[in-house]
Amino acid sequence: MTETSIPHAKQSLDEEETAPLAVDDADDTEADDDAEPTAGGREKKAAGESDLFRQSEIAADYVEGLLDILDYDGDIDELVAGGRPMVEVVGERLQNLVGQRGATLEALQELTRLAIFRQTGTPSRLLLDVGGYRATRRKELAAVAKNAVEKVKEHGEAVRLEPMSAFERKCVHDVVNAMPGVESESEGVEPNRRIIVRPAD
Repeated sequence: MTETSIPHAKQSLDEEETAPLAVDDADDTEADDDAEPTAGGREKKAAGESDLFRQSEIAADYVEGLLDILDYDGDIDELVAGGRPMVEVVGERLQNLVGQRGATLEALQELTRLAIFRQTGTPSRLLLDVGGYRATRRKELAAVAKNAVEKVKEHGEAVRLEPMSAFERKCVHDVVNAMPGVESESEGVEPNRRIIVRPAD
């Protein structure tokens, strides 16, 4: 058996979130990583997007192979949205591909990004979704963020949220930073990295 050396293409989780106040978080160039564009933001193929569409095609082929191995049925949609490649898997009984709080989905996304890297030699910002999990989770996190903001405004004290993934933190930061009088930052290290919401200076 021949062993193949796989280059390390995994991006830092902190490159996938926006935390304006945390000095160890991403710079502005990665602020949109893991942002989920709306349907209206989906773009047709245009000049300059061929590489992104190629990445989405590679990702779709990789995910289709995984579904075949696992004997799962699902429709795969490949597209480019918000300036990044996306693959969406839709079907019944796909919860095992999402896992607890999206842990399995995040792992599958990293594997798919690695598959793209192996073929193109370029790190990818692919966003993988299964069964609409990310849109549903985004709504849940918006409620968590708003609740935290209400507590901060009511009591005037910082609120520490539970540890979250980079995708989840990005969702919370987006909501908090859109509200006046409050600010957010991340603290800690993975897998216990969390957000603090506090009154704005």
